Amino acid sequence: MTRILLADDHAILRDGIRALLSANADFDVVGEASNGAEVLALLETTPADVVLMDVQMPVLDGFATVPELRRRYPAVRVLVLTMLEHENYVARMLEAGASGYVLKNAAISEITYAIRTVAIGNPFLCTEIGLNMLFKAVSQSADLALNEAHSPAGADLTARELEVLKLIAEGLTNGEIADKLFTSKRTIETHRQNIIAKTQAKNTAALIKLAMSRGLIS
Repeated sequence: MTRILLADDHAILRDGIRALLSANADFDVVGEASNGAEVLALLETTPADVVLMDVQMPVLDGFATVPELRRRYPAVRVLVLTMLEHENYVARMLEAGASGYVLKNAAISEITYAIRTVAIGNPFLCTEIGLNMLFKAVSQSADLALNEAHSPAGADLTARELEVLKLIAEGLTNGEIADKLFTSKRTIETHRQNIIAKTQAKNTAALIKLAMSRGLIS
């Protein structure tokens, strides 16, 4: 029996998911929460195997909840169920500690399969996101190959520059990167200029392509 905790700020959606999952004898919906703070509090008294969680929630969203949940309850798996399909959201949630990512428009059969998959400790990515990311990667690889002869994208970057590049690709500002890396904004600005000089990237989009070519983001 897989014990499931639902976390979404829309009660009507939780009701629908509970009804669908309750039809499965292998699942037991043990609780519901409308935000991340409620999830963490509920887990103190309500054991669960999988938390089926949205990303955008009030008080404490998925990005803030998952790392803390994984720290306090390492045996509990998090399966993201959301409408946010951009790969940056996917990457951020998986990096935070989520075991899987499913879109709300997925078939119930795929959602139940995802729950079973993460419950036994395996990762899961829904078909739609996986295909979209694959097609995008193939397209961008083709673009990079066409431009390779005209762009020194293979210029060597330092470990710190690669780290900054990854955070730029995730959409963070210089100030946010500085806070994350415990350094000054001026230092990050210098790293950014060095990256641009080495790669001759014309804009942030070009830097993101470089980050993808280095495998820093999906």
